[in-house]
Amino acid sequence: MDELKVSGKPFVISKWEVQEAYRRVKANKGAAGVDGVSLTVFEEDLKNNLYRIWNRMASGTYFPPAVKAVEIPKAHGGVRILGVPTVADRIAQTVVAMELERRVEPIFHPDSYGYRPGRSALDAVGQARRRCWKSDWVIDLDIQKFFDSVPWDLVVKAVQAHTDLPWVVLYVQRWLEAPLQHADGTLQQRDRGTPQGSAVSPVLANLFLHYAFDTWMVREFPTVQWERYVDDAVIHCVSERQARTVLAALTDRMSEVGLQLHPDKTRIVYCRDGKRRGGFNTTEFTFLGFTFRARGAGQARQELHVVPARDQQGSIDPDQYAGAELAAAQAYRSGVHRPRTLDESHRAGLDPVLRRLLQVGVVPPPATHQCLPDALDPQEVQTAACVHEGPGVLAGGYHSVPPHVRPLGGDARGLVTRMTRAV
Repeated sequence: MDELKVSGKPFVISKWEVQEAYRRVKANKGAAGVDGVSLTVFEEDLKNNLYRIWNRMASGTYFPPAVKAVEIPKAHGGVRILGVPTVADRIAQTVVAMELERRVEPIFHPDSYGYRPGRSALDAVGQARRRCWKSDWVIDLDIQKFFDSVPWDLVVKAVQAHTDLPWVVLYVQRWLEAPLQHADGTLQQRDRGTPQGSAVSPVLANLFLHYAFDTWMVREFPTVQWERYVDDAVIHCVSERQARTVLAALTDRMSEVGLQLHPDKTRIVYCRDGKRRGGFNTTEFTFLGFTFRARGAGQARQELHVVPARDQQGSIDPDQYAGAELAAAQAYRSGVHRPRTLDESHRAGLDPVLRRLLQVGVVPPPATHQCLPDALDPQEVQTAACVHEGPGVLAGGYHSVPPHVRPLGGDARGLVTRMTRAV
């Protein structure tokens, strides 16, 4: 694998690229595809398996297998279909995704946050929160079944505009056309869409929406600000009239590029709070797992409040979280009034949930004697949150962190930093 390039093949693809793609797939883990081969089994003959991928891709003879369709039930009914490629196919897709990302990442808009290096959903939520304080109206935008509906011809056209490598275009076309295989073994042929869950889908989705939405918004409404995380977006407007104008134009634009706005999830929202008391039917919205709404009557501050999204029963909305984060969020919710000690697996799982809240300042700061349930014991919270002791810890260059303040699965200094900033 130390030889970078080999001649005699139709396409010049480095073996190092395949090796790096494998490293990324391994870091992301993931389940087996339709062949039932897990990452552990794949690694039993790693050298030959990687060589086989490189040889077929460089020869132009790589054809992707079917994508395993996995149904994920939604809390409010229906299912979400995720596509799970085989381990080998994820590696091959990552080779192409790395090449394409290198070319298109520099041209992406700064307010596009989904699946981009150095950007996160938290960044998008934080920016939306700041802009909601300044603009009274929001368009809560949702593209209906985006990953199932995106037109192939426009995706390929966008790819061709940014690469002169024929193998990148060739394999993108083949992955778009790969069928879905359901649990009963039936194959579903498709004529549009890119499976949500495949390694190459994020960059294809961002590239398509860069032209379908981002550059169009800049051209047609240059003064209107927005945040987009793949197919979810928030658009900030100064008046209801402007919001209706932008939404009508966007509806036509999505139709032009073969998409449709979700009729129920796309709506105009008035950012009502203590200082903005106008009347409007819709005064809250959810973006990337957080609900933007006015604070309750008993809460001191008057600005727009941002809290984790919950379902109608008041529980953490499972549509907004996944895996360990969902279990941890539910544990956090269940213990709000009953502080107790969690085992280490739940303690570590709660870390990403608390990080979300603390980094964007979406929860009131913990009081000096308040315990964060299911996370830290009272002494730990008191030390981290105390307005007198916390800044002193930071001023000491992170070297004087009390020994009883420990992370939830991460670095102790970073935890104290985030909690102190929330005060």
